[in-house]
Amino acid sequence: MTLAFWFIAWAMTLLVLGLLIWPLLKRQDARGNEEAEKRLSVYRQQFAELEQDYKNAVLTDAQYQQSKHELERRLLEETAPDTKAPIVPVRPVNRRAIAVALAFLIPTIGGLLYWKLGSPEAVTLPSASAPAAQSGSEYAHQTSEGLDALSERLKKKLEQNPNDGVGWALLARSYAEIGRHADAVPIYEKAMKLIPDDPQMLADYADALGMLQGRKLEGKPEQLIQQALKIDPNHVKALMLAGTIAFDRREFGKAAQYWERANANLPTETEAGARQELLAGIAEAKGLATGKPVTASAAGVPATPSKQEGQAVAISGTVTLAPSLAAKGASTDTLFVFAREMNGPPMPVSIVRATKKDLPFTFQLDDSTSPMPSRKLSDVGTVVIVARLSKSGEAMPKSGDLQGVSEPMKPGANKVTVVIDREIP
Repeated sequence: MTLAFWFIAWAMTLLVLGLLIWPLLKRQDARGNEEAEKRLSVYRQQFAELEQDYKNAVLTDAQYQQSKHELERRLLEETAPDTKAPIVPVRPVNRRAIAVALAFLIPTIGGLLYWKLGSPEAVTLPSASAPAAQSGSEYAHQTSEGLDALSERLKKKLEQNPNDGVGWALLARSYAEIGRHADAVPIYEKAMKLIPDDPQMLADYADALGMLQGRKLEGKPEQLIQQALKIDPNHVKALMLAGTIAFDRREFGKAAQYWERANANLPTETEAGARQELLAGIAEAKGLATGKPVTASAAGVPATPSKQEGQAVAISGTVTLAPSLAAKGASTDTLFVFAREMNGPPMPVSIVRATKKDLPFTFQLDDSTSPMPSRKLSDVGTVVIVARLSKSGEAMPKSGDLQGVSEPMKPGANKVTVVIDREIP
């Protein structure tokens, strides 16, 4: 699940709960500020205890990250400002019990219904029909609006409590999620002064600063990454970013080593698609290190960002299969269509899936189909579109898979044609 999805889901849940519960609890407004401060104090204590357990090796990296994200979501839930209202006489009912029941039942029932009727996998890797069903620009606009409102609400709360380092880190991460990297960087700097030993915050800070520098991680971002790895040598995001720096320097063997360590420490709940793409990146880095041919074009085109902040971009087109290969494979073979940055890490910045029977296949790639929120199509410059028919159903290329690669292009291109015209030996 992406951070953006959970922000929006919690925002909608909180809105419904607020409309239902507020009338039941409005007599308690006089004590609202005092109670809010107590709740923040409890969260700060819980974060401190979580950090201590992690440093004492009581928690694994996966348990630590999961627990930390849960606390962050609960902290954001508590940041909604109270609204004062005159006391209105009501019938003598146990309003507190009703409010507690609603607060428990609504999220629980909503979560169960989503788990039963929804499609959790579509949040990280949409199906082939997703691009046609939803405009990427509309998705990005709605997501940005929801996160913007929540972020500004949290900022106002933090202005009353400026020494809350965890809160500042959460606010900076929210800004980075909606592309406001220029706003995120100074807030990360403030958070780093308050919680200098948090590897996740350091890695996020490096990522945001790199985006602000035109996706260049040299200099201070690299220092922050190494600082994070010194605190936690197995931190996944820091390892991923360190591998990206090595890959950009053409130190492919070193990049593969960093990414292999990241893969070994991925949380168990990591989506299979993201794990497979990391394995594909490791295989390509090793191939480049040993001088083997790479599958993507090796033309030297500088990777400069083509997107202005807040602007949504997409690439659309059609994938066809060369007649000479029509008899190869089965109709159920998995079709991967993805955009990969030129002269950058081999992991895709946007990907969709279909099957061979869907050919000719019309695709649209945008930020909503990015497998990793920290690397989106709108953040990169020149890309190539790769279409691959996989017999195994795995994204990592294997002998016998059929593949086609487009010419280099900028995000925003349309009517792109990709022909699957060769078999991987």
